[in-house]
Amino acid sequence: MKRASIPVRIFRFYLEGFCSMTIGKTLWLIILIKLFIMFFVLKLFFFPSYLAKFDEPSEKQDYVSEELIRRATTH
Repeated sequence: MKRASIPVRIFRFYLEGFCSMTIGKTLWLIILIKLFIMFFVLKLFFFPSYLAKFDEPSEKQDYVSEELIRRATTH
């Protein structure tokens, strides 16, 4: 009988542990909701996309390089 690889055994270990949890599933749901709020909702309101106004990749590259140089020389 051949043993499964290490990544497969690790995955099965966590899967079996997760399936046997009772309150842990609720905690994981809370964690996932918090991550969703942090990465998707907050990004929409507090981190505007400055590169969306450019159409060509070269324009985006120029903007980023100019901003990096400007910020490096002002600090």
